[in-house]
Amino acid sequence: MTNLKTKYLGLELKNPVILGSCNFSNNIDKLKKAEDAGVAAVVFKSLFEEQISLESIQLEDNLNEYAERNAEMTSLFPNIVHAGPDEYLEKVRKTKEALKIPVIASLNATYKTVWAEYAKLIEQTGVDALEVNFFAVPNHFNVDGVQIENEQIEILQEIKKTVKIPVSVKLSPFYTNTLNLISKMDKTGVNGFVLFNRLFQPEINTDSLEHYSPIHSSNVVDNRLPLRYAGLLYNEINADICANTGIFSGKDVAKMILAGADCTQVVSTAYVNGVSYIQTILNDLELFMQKNNFITINDFKGKLSKKNTKDVYVYKRAQYVDILLDSENIIKKYPML
Repeated sequence: MTNLKTKYLGLELKNPVILGSCNFSNNIDKLKKAEDAGVAAVVFKSLFEEQISLESIQLEDNLNEYAERNAEMTSLFPNIVHAGPDEYLEKVRKTKEALKIPVIASLNATYKTVWAEYAKLIEQTGVDALEVNFFAVPNHFNVDGVQIENEQIEILQEIKKTVKIPVSVKLSPFYTNTLNLISKMDKTGVNGFVLFNRLFQPEINTDSLEHYSPIHSSNVVDNRLPLRYAGLLYNEINADICANTGIFSGKDVAKMILAGADCTQVVSTAYVNGVSYIQTILNDLELFMQKNNFITINDFKGKLSKKNTKDVYVYKRAQYVDILLDSENIIKKYPML
């Protein structure tokens, strides 16, 4: 009898499949359906400080649009203040009450002083853990990488001082040395890392000559990046590892655990196949374990990590050398080259 239980952020999970942060958070019925399908936990969609600030400015502009049109009138509307994060916090609270599985909140702030403030408010909703999203879009020429990393580490330290619930960091892969940054963050006592964040990328419509925002789901091949880092990090840090991006099937989950991940997050497959497909993922994972005589997740976790693999270069190789060495066969297969 296979046992899919695993631990993540100190939480006992019934299996290693978590529904990642997505728009399903706004639909309790969808989340309950995912729970019925067997998902181990859900990450509630991120609280974006930037969005709240923008909404507040828009509200103020709308209320003052007709202000002082004549001497008798200063405003058409009563003094209304934007609710800030209150609506988000109430949704998180209701979701926590509605589900039996762990609920992990997600935070994406802009200003340094706000991270810890919002983290504390989120903790008060009763959630089981907090996932903070760190990334930096390079749009200033005079800011170096060390400055960005140090600021993120300071923010993380402040959050860890402020809240008692477990904290994970969802990182982008766009650091000069991601392993070095993770090692530094690990020393703050952070409980886990989610690898990796899928960032918005600008797109251009060549017909209308305008920018637009396409919605791109992840692709199966995208999971190779988190797989590489899960394999490199296994038994090298104290924090847990959660693989994210490009995980569509039970085999994909198995790959991540073989590399060294404690659990995985899925989103795109839930959109493509529906949240009920999570049950299929779990069934396939069980079949994989039975086929290989694995009873528990720990029986094969990290089995093909850097520490345990016979090929010491497998996680270092970038494949460029292999391509050069095999160039004749490649030309035969693709003569148009």
